[in-house]
Amino acid sequence: MTRSPLIIDCDPGVDDAVMLALAFGSPELDLLGVTVAGGNVDIELTARNARILRQLAGREDVPVHAGCPAPMLREPVAAAEFHGASGLGSLEVFEPAGKLSDVHAVDFLIRTLRARRDVSILITGPMTNLATALVMAPDIAGAIRQVAAMGGARSEGGNITASAEFNIFADPHAADIVLRAGIPTLLAGLDATHQVRATKERIAQVRANGSPMALASAQLLDFSAGVERRIVGWDAPPLHDAVPLAWMLAPGLVETRPATVRVETRGDLTLGHTAVEFRENRAGVFNVDWVVKVNAQ
Repeated sequence: MTRSPLIIDCDPGVDDAVMLALAFGSPELDLLGVTVAGGNVDIELTARNARILRQLAGREDVPVHAGCPAPMLREPVAAAEFHGASGLGSLEVFEPAGKLSDVHAVDFLIRTLRARRDVSILITGPMTNLATALVMAPDIAGAIRQVAAMGGARSEGGNITASAEFNIFADPHAADIVLRAGIPTLLAGLDATHQVRATKERIAQVRANGSPMALASAQLLDFSAGVERRIVGWDAPPLHDAVPLAWMLAPGLVETRPATVRVETRGDLTLGHTAVEFRENRAGVFNVDWVVKVNAQ
């Protein structure tokens, strides 16, 4: 079996943690490394949380690299109310045995992408690390096979403001840089991820697997369900970050449309808004495959 070389860039985060559980357990993937940024919680916690998930999965072969602690230009924002103070909900946290790499995430991205041209990047947090790498080394854009990211919204509006999804809102300038870089990109926004709900029945299916990662994932999803019921009023929480990874593992699970996506970087009320246009722009060029439908089951 040919394994797909992949770098995961994330900010764990409950849904990032479930995504990592899936990625660490997928033999189809050649995981070159996990890079983290500040996002859902501070970078000290995202770096620790990624290593906790790595340890639970028994994947100490995958290095974890800490990257940018804050957005490129805007003030940092966080989402601890949705992820808990630790970022991992009610999951018991501990100091993982595996160490953090001493190579900065941006340096790791640049070195890896200059050394090979077959690497995909999965981004499930703010795009700060990749955007910074592109600013420092623009030549790497042509070396990236594809980017698959969770971010943005069209018909679903926003989940952090009325018109912005959290990952894009957390660093809109970084998202703007990445989406303008000419890299083949799949974007799974709220329009897609709100179709994928962690119902009680689905959480029970995960728990029934019985493995440490399955039990941890079920606990994380239970926590998320409680938060969504309390804050939003939903019975079943959306599982955001697993959607672009699901596409990488089984493209038939999602339906996409070519789109031109631009990010609002200046508006007081619309900062982080993704303008998704399905009509061809004047140049006749789309920059994103936008996920419109997901096989949730």
